Amino acid sequence: MIKTILSSSALAVLILPTLAYAEDASETTDKSDIFVLGTRDNDADASTQTGSRLGLTILETPASVETLSGDVIRARGDLSIVDAVTRATGISSVANPGNGGTGLAARGFSDQGSVMILYDGVRLYPGAGTVTFPTNPWTVDRIEVLRGPASVLYGQGAIGGAVNVISKKPRQDRTAFDFEAGYGSQNSWRIGAGVGGPVSDTLSYRIDASRTGSDGWVERGGSNGLAISGSLRFAPTDNFSLTLSDDYSDQNPMRYFGTPLIGGRLDDRNKRLNYDVSDAVIHYKDNRTTLKAEWGLADGIELVSTAYRLTTNRRWRNLESYFWNGTTGKVDRTDYLGIDHAQTQVGDQTSLTVSRPIADLNNDFVIGFDVNHIKFKHSNDFYPGAASIPDSPVDPFVFVPGLFDTTVPIRPVFRTRTLQYSFFAEDRLELNDQISLVAAINHEHANVKRYAITANAAETQVLDKSLSNTTWRVGGVYQPLPTLSLYAQYATAVDPLGSLVTFSPRTAQFKNATGDQVEAGFKTSFWNGRGTFTFAAYRIVKKNLLVRDPANLTSTTLLQVGQRSSKGLEGSLSLELPEGFGLDANASVLNARFDAFNAGGVSYTGKTPPGVPEVTANLWLRYDVTSRFQTRLGLRYVGKTYSDNANQFRVPGYAVVDGGVSFAVTKNVAANLRVYNLFDKDYATTTYNDEQWLLGRPRSVDFSISARF
Repeated sequence: MIKTILSSSALAVLILPTLAYAEDASETTDKSDIFVLGTRDNDADASTQTGSRLGLTILETPASVETLSGDVIRARGDLSIVDAVTRATGISSVANPGNGGTGLAARGFSDQGSVMILYDGVRLYPGAGTVTFPTNPWTVDRIEVLRGPASVLYGQGAIGGAVNVISKKPRQDRTAFDFEAGYGSQNSWRIGAGVGGPVSDTLSYRIDASRTGSDGWVERGGSNGLAISGSLRFAPTDNFSLTLSDDYSDQNPMRYFGTPLIGGRLDDRNKRLNYDVSDAVIHYKDNRTTLKAEWGLADGIELVSTAYRLTTNRRWRNLESYFWNGTTGKVDRTDYLGIDHAQTQVGDQTSLTVSRPIADLNNDFVIGFDVNHIKFKHSNDFYPGAASIPDSPVDPFVFVPGLFDTTVPIRPVFRTRTLQYSFFAEDRLELNDQISLVAAINHEHANVKRYAITANAAETQVLDKSLSNTTWRVGGVYQPLPTLSLYAQYATAVDPLGSLVTFSPRTAQFKNATGDQVEAGFKTSFWNGRGTFTFAAYRIVKKNLLVRDPANLTSTTLLQVGQRSSKGLEGSLSLELPEGFGLDANASVLNARFDAFNAGGVSYTGKTPPGVPEVTANLWLRYDVTSRFQTRLGLRYVGKTYSDNANQFRVPGYAVVDGGVSFAVTKNVAANLRVYNLFDKDYATTTYNDEQWLLGRPRSVDFSISARF
């Protein structure tokens, strides 16, 4: 079936250009009006919200910032936020069901504590290392990526970087309607629609909805999701507006925790099997409501305040760990884990920006605060005193998956109350037309109270921990030409010991890990904006890691003495070439190491931290055969990683090729054919245990119809 589809696709590639040329001969239409999505990505002169609180452009920011537009994401066929953002320079996936399917790695550091996820500039607090929102690219206007420490902007965490998902907003100029429906391999389908525009001179709106479903690429790998996003903007005057937004997500992801290796190797006979129980559950429900006020108090003075409330509910009922037993020839299945999360985050982010000269020098200054109150409740079935659930070994290739063991009830085990606030300031001073200095500071305080819950619902406070940290950044930008900037910066950072809202009593005596980065690079826009090139070199050091006491092999005593670091080079190139050709390419090479790390008397010094690829690259080629017909070909490369500190378990690198064609049937309607994993490569995106790989999607074909009016 796939061969037939691919043959038909190849035939379409030969025939459709002829049809398109024939149509062009009788109809002259401005190419920019034709609905074939995604012709540009980065714009060096566009303001960003992520690399600075001052809305600086990419060329003005003394840091590595990258933008992925929503149109480009959808044109490439990326079906999740992780799929989309890992096209950015140096970003790779460590997503698994335990972190909500959103975990990322950047610059030698990985997962939610080191690569922060923001939504419209607001920080999301991982509950037990888990973030489940946002996930659907349909509601996204763009994704901005800041590589390197972001603590000075967003608080503790993000020593590797920050990913800011920015939603679609109301527009006042005209009403616009978007639609896409697609169907493909694994019985995968999706439908999305959105509309927005003015209601009156002072009121505008935007609403988007998307529904998805799939049978998955392993047995019992079905998934489905619903995402709804809506905004209403009221602007009674030119200098004041209120925007009320609500975003809702209901996900049932694929209930798949990975494939066990057989004899240390991936075996063709079990790579599409699912070792989870047949009644497994993974369910995430998130809802965020936001009210944002923007007020131009005077010329060059603006006050912005965003109040928000986010609720999250998560459920897991799974048999999660699988290991091939060479003695018995069976797969041992362990960890019948039932887990519930209930989380509510209420907060406000307010800033005052002043753009006024100082001694005839242009100056931009912002000062503000963040405050968050997070309630978190954790329930599970592995509390102290719970009866031990026996292993469930099965034949590796033919087995009955069984049902989730409910002999141990799932009950509340602990809850936390976290109060966080921070004060921040940032300033940009232009010394002349070519040189500017940027400095920022952030002071953050957090208090976590943790309460243990007994079987009879009695509560005992077991933790009252306060953490305070001050981080800062200073950088300079030299622009010998308006289209060329050279920059350097020094930044400090803070990473939490695990998850802030689930701070463990075992680590209560310790402080947060700290780090710093030195970075330098250059950015340029050329060919009248048709090309951009960026290059960065950096070194990051993270200190105060928790290690087991190396002087006592039998002790569980922790010491805070470890250190790890990474250094690397990054580059990206974007070109709009003549005759309808386009190219987007990026690559990252790094060296990540434990500089000093001992656990249980074993030294891991010199080893590569788990989940960190030291080489990544992406390439996208686009050819607009005519104004109505577009072809795309993409390559994603991720180098080898390790699943353990000792580097005994190696996960091979992989290269995956994707492609697609789009044909504008009319000015407003396009037909799209996309192929994922063209050469049907078997590969692991990440691991769940040392020899338990989460495999990527096999070769798949997707057809969709998209429209914009």
